[in-house]
Amino acid sequence: MKSNTACMASILTLVMAAPLAAVPARAEPATVIAQTPQAPRTYSAAEFFQTRSYGMSSPAGLGFSADGRSVLISSDQTGVFNAYALPVDGGDPAALSASTTVATRGVSYFPNDNRVLLTADSGGGGSELSHVYVRELDGTIRDLTPGENVKADVLGWNGARDTFWVTSNARDPEVFDLYAYDANTYESRMVFENPGVLIADVSPDGRWLAIDKPVTSADSDVYLVDLQGDREPRLVTAHEGDVAHATYAFTPDSRQLVYGTNAHGEFWQAWTHDLATGAKAPLIQADWDVEFVSFSPSGRYRVSALNADASTELTLLDTATGQPVRLSGMPAGSIGQVRYNADETRIAFTVSSDTSPNDIWTADLATGQARRLLTALSPAIDEADLVESTIVRYAASDGVIIPGVLYRPKGASAAHPVPAIVLTHGGPGGQSTRGYSAQIQHLVNHGYAVLAANNRGSSGYGKTFFHMDDRAHGQADLQDIVDAGRWLRQQDWVADDQVAVMGGSYGGFLTAAAMAFHPDAFDAGINIYGVTNWVRTLESIPAWWGAQRDALFDEMGDPATDGERHRRISPLFHASSIRRPMLVVQGANDPRVLPVESEELVAAVRANNVPVEYVLFPDEGHGFQRRDNRITAQEAYLTFLNRYVRK
Repeated sequence: MKSNTACMASILTLVMAAPLAAVPARAEPATVIAQTPQAPRTYSAAEFFQTRSYGMSSPAGLGFSADGRSVLISSDQTGVFNAYALPVDGGDPAALSASTTVATRGVSYFPNDNRVLLTADSGGGGSELSHVYVRELDGTIRDLTPGENVKADVLGWNGARDTFWVTSNARDPEVFDLYAYDANTYESRMVFENPGVLIADVSPDGRWLAIDKPVTSADSDVYLVDLQGDREPRLVTAHEGDVAHATYAFTPDSRQLVYGTNAHGEFWQAWTHDLATGAKAPLIQADWDVEFVSFSPSGRYRVSALNADASTELTLLDTATGQPVRLSGMPAGSIGQVRYNADETRIAFTVSSDTSPNDIWTADLATGQARRLLTALSPAIDEADLVESTIVRYAASDGVIIPGVLYRPKGASAAHPVPAIVLTHGGPGGQSTRGYSAQIQHLVNHGYAVLAANNRGSSGYGKTFFHMDDRAHGQADLQDIVDAGRWLRQQDWVADDQVAVMGGSYGGFLTAAAMAFHPDAFDAGINIYGVTNWVRTLESIPAWWGAQRDALFDEMGDPATDGERHRRISPLFHASSIRRPMLVVQGANDPRVLPVESEELVAAVRANNVPVEYVLFPDEGHGFQRRDNRITAQEAYLTFLNRYVRK
């Protein structure tokens, strides 16, 4: 499935009724006095990033300890992500890892004791060469997937809980083979040698392997492999034309495979495939993409989610009653990352909103009563000073309607217009969604409107919209970003001479492209590890992308045959046209967008005698993991915008 929707955190919007105010039996006439809303307090980048980031265990792992007393979480409370055991009855989380350099995350508890599976980057900050580790009972940490250039991950546990599955490219850097690890001895054996596909899931009984095979960006298939038979992949999703398919999950009884398909309309639906008969049937159909489907270990509960207009709507279904589970005792917000204890009487999960990052909660499934375990937002920040987003739509130059997520600063009005930013997402094929963002809230808190545009080619709005930019990147999708700036200038509460563009990765490409090909469209640009030379980027894709590389080449064009077009859309080769200030931010260890991309662009813009600033982080890759670096980057964004955009 599309990269931004297959693994997104699951959330359910819960609306709480506000209490009714008491009405006096008799009211005296009142004098109405016009009041100006009190301006929110402004906060520093450090205060925003003192907010802690919390995440649950892997959805494929075991989130509760064997005795049910602790929940496995990951947190950046020390400034770098580490794994923690969080007591279910309340109290401070206990550290399970102590990395000071690279992000280390908790994947799963072991089923019968307090050992823990972890993942961490083995090649230095940002290399993306993750290894699988086990934290033993005595606290020592052991690498289960050693190797200098190995990338590995945990796929999950078998139903008997005596084996866990690991994917690794140790044999061939371009593909991930499947290994079975003994839960007691850690002895491993290869159970499937990958011919060049994407390993998706193993049935709980260990017999069936589901694999996904992208053909193009619009066409993909699901295969099944009988691991107890001939181990030959057999096609599950025979079809004609461009239809996409992807694995969601096996049912806990190992009788059905649940997969996604867009064969029946614009949006992804969930269907079942009977492993014995091959019969297929619809499971979930809606007017939005089904993001994922998962089950509790016994199958008593099913979680599914829809990508509904930039919000993920989750349903936790009790399959015994056919009714959704109702939770109580929580503020308005969105549920995500549901994890179950061993007897499925309790869950742990996150609750978040536009103005509140992931808090950790637990709930009794019999009563639905919920209780907060951890609060993520920094106590220095009053949530009332933050802003809720709204969904907006604007017409592009050619009439296509473009959706976006808009954040309007408090106090912005025709009498007090504010500067604005068009924020471009990553991809290609990503999506800007609602939810808490310290980066956005900090900028809005300092008076900048932010429009997170979902240009054509974004996920979440149907397959026609998603494929509108295939082999046309940097053209119509770029115009959508330029038109977002035009739309902002038309709002009477926006200062029409103070509009910038900003984005990371593919969004950084669109930012730099806007500055090069539409040099007067924005007053400044912030390019965060963005592609500037598509020829080099596509030729230097990491080997472990493997099967995904062909689909990317289908969408972007093969560098062997489309090099001329790639050069034509690359901002680096047109940097002489850039005449507005630019900030470039880059990680030195980035394996996707090499630092030379940013360095050459900076040199080219400087040659134009145009103000350009460059921030390089020596210990980061494609995305910044360390809190101190995130603070430094955020301070650089605001300082740059105040210097060159705000008037």
